[in-house]
Amino acid sequence: IGVDEKSLISILTNSNEEHKRSLRKGSSKLFIEDENGFERWDQSSIKILKHQFNRFRDAVVLSLLHPWERDARLIEKAIRKGPKHYNVIVEVACTRSSDQLLGARKAYHSLFHHSIEEHLTHIKGRERKLLVALVSAYRYEGTGVNEDVAKSESQILYEAINNGDKNKLLDHEDAIMILATRSKQHLQALYRHYSQSYDKNLAQDLEGEGILKDTVECLCTPQTYFTRVLEAAVKEDADEESKRALTRVIVTQKEQLVKEGFVPNKIQDILLGLYKDFMLASIASGDIK
Repeated sequence: IGVDEKSLISILTNSNEEHKRSLRKGSSKLFIEDENGFERWDQSSIKILKHQFNRFRDAVVLSLLHPWERDARLIEKAIRKGPKHYNVIVEVACTRSSDQLLGARKAYHSLFHHSIEEHLTHIKGRERKLLVALVSAYRYEGTGVNEDVAKSESQILYEAINNGDKNKLLDHEDAIMILATRSKQHLQALYRHYSQSYDKNLAQDLEGEGILKDTVECLCTPQTYFTRVLEAAVKEDADEESKRALTRVIVTQKEQLVKEGFVPNKIQDILLGLYKDFMLASIASGDIK
């Protein structure tokens, strides 16, 4: 993932036309030889190559943006691109502090002349109710937790998941209320009670439920969520959107990754060139918040 710029410069600046012709002939994934012996680029492969060059640019721009603008733009793009990108909205809404999320909502007003909530109303799917509730949240951030309430609400979620139609869980008023309004400390206590009381933890019971599982992991076990996203990004058969998530997560979620020890140990051999240098420096520095 990325481009080894130094090697490219060394090869191309020291190549004559005959050498470049042999490079084209030997690069069947990038160039196609037609019936006249003319080596022309393969359009789809060049498009992929452009993505690789753009990764460094995207990482730099994302890191330079004010955090509020950055999050507002991430949310707007996710709304525009549709259901496969709604996890980005969950990611922002569930991992930011209440003041950071409020700042992103203010930035959204300035940038797009509408509220996030208003744009979310255009979503036709059942995810809309949960997404609106999550971005509208202003959670309590103190340490106080009522363990009895947390245990009681773990039972509410268990029954909602296991005693009904899972497909209707996004319409379950109590489930959405709990996930969207309770403090993260409360939800982590709820998660613990769920694991102690039932055969699976809450995230396991939501396997296959997409946005609901993402929400629970981002709120209760963010390191699990981000490890999952990054591992998907560095798989050999990762698609373009999965790879793009690598930039987003490393630039915007530094603290979680440092805590998990994920980046230096697991991806440094996957990345290339200036992109690699920037990503690893981002993790090592204290500049990105």
